[in-house]
Amino acid sequence: MSLKPAPILPIPEETVRVARLAFPKGSIAIRLRDELGSLYQDRDFQALFPVHGQPGLAPWRLAIVTVLQFLENWSDRQAAEAVRARIDWKYALGLELSDAGFHFSVLTEFRARLVAGGAEHLLLDRMLEQFRQRGLVKARGKQRTDSTHVLAAVPSLSLLE
Repeated sequence: MSLKPAPILPIPEETVRVARLAFPKGSIAIRLRDELGSLYQDRDFQALFPVHGQPGLAPWRLAIVTVLQFLENWSDRQAAEAVRARIDWKYALGLELSDAGFHFSVLTEFRARLVAGGAEHLLLDRMLEQFRQRGLVKARGKQRTDSTHVLAAVPSLSLLE
């Protein structure tokens, strides 16, 4: 799979309308997109993908799915089903309501690519950077700076399936 970095497009109007009606007070996924905007960009993952080959799924979306999956403590199957079925996840990922999602094995392949490329820290580091910029994490505070436990927890859920 190759990567052709593309800009993150605005959320489709119908997805915004339905998400606002379904979640008038918002949800974690909606707040993630609204407050952190484009937390991850395709270019963040460019070194992990070859230049030539069939284009893969947008890695920024897979990164967001991985974060939401960890928050919900879900398996790959459950996370892939949420991409297909949950309006707030479609909102966070900027997908049309009719988007069919992807096969759950894509998440395992994405995490394997992160580890093989030595970029397993990227998801947490980028999030902490955004939190620092917004004053949500202060210097000298006690915080976990290693994402290994996050990446290790998700594959074990997949094995339990």
